[in-house]
Amino acid sequence: MTKVLAFDVYGTLIDTHGVVAELELRLAGQDRSDLAPAFSRRWRDKQLEYSFRRGLMGAYVDFSHCTREALEFTDRALHTRFSETDKEHLMGVYTRLPAFGDVSTALDRLAEAGIRCVAFSNGSREAVEGLLKQAGILERFETVVSVDEIKRFKPDPAVYAHLRYRLESEPGDTWLISSNPFDVIGARHAGLHAAWVRRTPDTPFDPWGVEPDITVPDLDTLAERLS
Repeated sequence: MTKVLAFDVYGTLIDTHGVVAELELRLAGQDRSDLAPAFSRRWRDKQLEYSFRRGLMGAYVDFSHCTREALEFTDRALHTRFSETDKEHLMGVYTRLPAFGDVSTALDRLAEAGIRCVAFSNGSREAVEGLLKQAGILERFETVVSVDEIKRFKPDPAVYAHLRYRLESEPGDTWLISSNPFDVIGARHAGLHAAWVRRTPDTPFDPWGVEPDITVPDLDTLAERLS
């Protein structure tokens, strides 16, 4: 069977810290623009934490809801005093985040090799399609598989089973591609192959005794290894 690569979206294809420039503008009026990178990291970390907690509670909501709640928490925690207009604007920016620079060339190389590529995300199908379209890469994917279809969040094993169901693929032919260690471990635990895209060189992998099949610094290297 043809190998199929399921690409995580946020943090792997799309740069979630693409919001930093807008945060700098919004914080300039408070003379705190230097806080923007820390705000972005805290927002992203809290977004994931809220999805994990909701998954454990069985209290699923759309991923954008987790994103909005995480924004509210970060604003309170860092005392940035954003107005509701600011927050709505920042949420809008989150729908227009840029793709990493290596994405297009890597996907082109994989397509030339005849490898199936799909997008696989905690985000809703509508949100992910809109994000990938504005980034100019939607057409490079066979389909979008969203956890919203089963109302669970990664790394729930049911999510990876749903991916295989949607793709009609076998574990040995199915690869998760992600920059998020929790996602890689979840996929390996569910019996899939997984590649960790270590976009930040000094980022450690979780010491759980579960390792990615391969580790690469970027998607161009991934394409070289798997095509």
